[in-house]
Amino acid sequence: MHPVLCGLAANASLPSRLIDQLIALADDAVDSELASRPDLSHVQVVALASRTEATAVQLAYEGRLTASDIDPVTQPRAALALLDEQAGRPEWARLFAVDPVVEHREKLAACPGLPPDVVETLAADPDVRVVAELALWTTPEMATGLASHPHAEVRRAVAANEATPPAVLAMLVTGEGLPPARWCLVCDRERTPFVHDPGCPRSDCDLLPGASCDGSHESTVHDMWLSALRNPATPVDAVVGFAGHPSMLLRSQLAARADLPPELWERLARDPTPGVRGDLAENPAIGDAQMRALATDLDRIVRRGLAHNPSVPLDVLGHLAAVTRIGPTVLPRIAAASPAEVEDMARSTNPALRMLVAERRDLPTGIRDQLALDPDAKVAKSIAPHPGLSEAQLRALVDRHGVRVVAKVATNPGASPALLEDLARHEPPVQKAFREIARHPNATVPSLLACLTDDQARPISAGHPALPPHLIVELLSDDNWQVAEAAAANPSLPQAVMPELIPAGSEP
Repeated sequence: MHPVLCGLAANASLPSRLIDQLIALADDAVDSELASRPDLSHVQVVALASRTEATAVQLAYEGRLTASDIDPVTQPRAALALLDEQAGRPEWARLFAVDPVVEHREKLAACPGLPPDVVETLAADPDVRVVAELALWTTPEMATGLASHPHAEVRRAVAANEATPPAVLAMLVTGEGLPPARWCLVCDRERTPFVHDPGCPRSDCDLLPGASCDGSHESTVHDMWLSALRNPATPVDAVVGFAGHPSMLLRSQLAARADLPPELWERLARDPTPGVRGDLAENPAIGDAQMRALATDLDRIVRRGLAHNPSVPLDVLGHLAAVTRIGPTVLPRIAAASPAEVEDMARSTNPALRMLVAERRDLPTGIRDQLALDPDAKVAKSIAPHPGLSEAQLRALVDRHGVRVVAKVATNPGASPALLEDLARHEPPVQKAFREIARHPNATVPSLLACLTDDQARPISAGHPALPPHLIVELLSDDNWQVAEAAAANPSLPQAVMPELIPAGSEP
């Protein structure tokens, strides 16, 4: 990979004639950058697509290629991408349905809107991977038929398909009404009983770590149950029995379901595994009493899960914020708070609750200004990036709280060039602030020069369009390849320099 060429390929100011020259290089990394440009002509798109299949696939998924641009014989993956986008041709589907390359048939099986004859062909495919992929995405009628497939891997895929009818999902969970599966991926290739060693040294082995079969296909059946538990179409009556299952993964997935009876909440709240209780705590369907009980859980995983529950009572959330590290995020319950609730939180005597509401970026002016005066540094850090704060308010935050808020103030969209320069010169320096200043659109040359002295901020600074052109050119030869690439991508890079960066002989 040539970082300067990759950066140049992404440069928004690159003239079209130089795009043609970069296309002529036929460099995979450069092609990938070029393919992301919004200003390519159709001719350039087709030329790029002819270079590598990966680039053609990218362009097909972005809707920049049509069926007329692709030859399914020489560019099968791109043709399959168009079929996946329902922009391919029906005859391509019939071609790939009998393709000798299994991966092509498997990809086709995941495509929507296939002709009925193609679906029937794929359902009878001799490779179980193809049939399983079809089962994962197919119609209710086909899923019903595949539920009795003799291979357990196909049944696992049917259990994950949300189009599978509830009665069929119940049969997959209980086994009632279905003949036993005869094979799985483990006993297809190993003599049973067999447990796959997680440290398996064979380079050609694609069995999952711990995959096992003693004749009952137990690891695949376990994964089928897990898929059914994740599937919202699976009837709750069919899965309540998993509350006492020895598998923590199954109990955790059960705890996340929104349709459990209250008595099951109580049982799962006493589960010995914190992860199970944490998934239950994050479940918005559980009741108020259950949430208040989980708020006293000794494990922080449980308390953090409850804090992210969109239905958690605000007083409980205030308690959780005081005893649990949540981080700078707008919690779902805070985002959904009513105007009256927002006002109550902003006036709360609990600084943790004020901090949480200060993370919102749509606060009324009066509440925003009130929180900007808050004496608690955590509240100040949360409110500092809020749009609409004046320069005087931002400077007051820095004067009051110092290094604790400098980086957050630097992220404020209204931070002025003068303020950013002062933040860049702050004593003691705040390393994280350099990165925020370097990506701020209002950053000036003095600010960016200071940011260039910081190793982590240097690549960000090198891409800032406010840098002087001569300095951008100097950074093209920086020892750090990320800096050189960012400088080449800088839209303020002089266009006169751009042709000099492209190797000679690359004219189209």
